[in-house]
Amino acid sequence: MAGQPKGMATTKQRQAARRNVKKAQSAAKQKRTLANLPKSTRSELGKQGAAARQRGGKPGHKLEDRNRQQLYDLARERGIQGRSKMGKWELIEALRSTS
Repeated sequence: MAGQPKGMATTKQRQAARRNVKKAQSAAKQKRTLANLPKSTRSELGKQGAAARQRGGKPGHKLEDRNRQQLYDLARERGIQGRSKMGKWELIEALRSTS
């Protein structure tokens, strides 16, 4: 490094920087946000939200009509193991398999 001017990146440093940029770009593409979901999924989520607002936040008869917290509380009542790490749809599956 003695012959290299100060502030110049070595080839290995440039390659590492490119790898880091590519990793960051691929991670950003894989983000699970509403904006990255297909339009049909976003539309269905909107319909579910509208139905919940119509009910005034009270759970409906179907498990799909309940939010995650309501499902979690029901799973706790039934003693389902691992419920704290489950998402809404995993809770629904677990509740259905125990009933």
